[in-house]
Amino acid sequence: MQSTTQPYPLIGVGVVIWRGEQILLGRRINHSNEGVWQFPGGHLEAGESVTGCAAREVKEETGLVVQGFRHLGYTEKTFTVDGKRYITLLVSCEHESGEARVMEPDKCSQWRWFDYHMLPQQIPGPLFEPIEIFMSQLGASQVASQAASQGTDLLALHRSSLLICAH
Repeated sequence: MQSTTQPYPLIGVGVVIWRGEQILLGRRINHSNEGVWQFPGGHLEAGESVTGCAAREVKEETGLVVQGFRHLGYTEKTFTVDGKRYITLLVSCEHESGEARVMEPDKCSQWRWFDYHMLPQQIPGPLFEPIEIFMSQLGASQVASQAASQGTDLLALHRSSLLICAH
């Protein structure tokens, strides 16, 4: 595996799954970020599309079926996990069917739906660094500032983003 001396960051894909106005977060139990809450997601594999990676990771990690992928953005700043530098591409989608289950118990202890309007105060612990970075970026942008005044910045971004893949 590559270390922090790698010449370029690896690409991660984070998936914001919406069920109404709730989003799904999982609690990490492995590596250096134990206990933080994360979106489903993982590494972009060679030859894989971003939405293909998102659908695969959601199914592998949660067992959920999702639909309606939309690009949300990416983390402008790199971050390090287990000695590897990353950027994360974020997509959002809608829950179609199934109940979130822990499919990889060595990586995640639980999945929970959170009311988006109550974030971050209802989350019992810190958020994974790429989520913090992305939310900070949203707060700094003009579009996010307008949406934030309505109290729905991430939700407004999801709703206003173009559908890229029905899956």
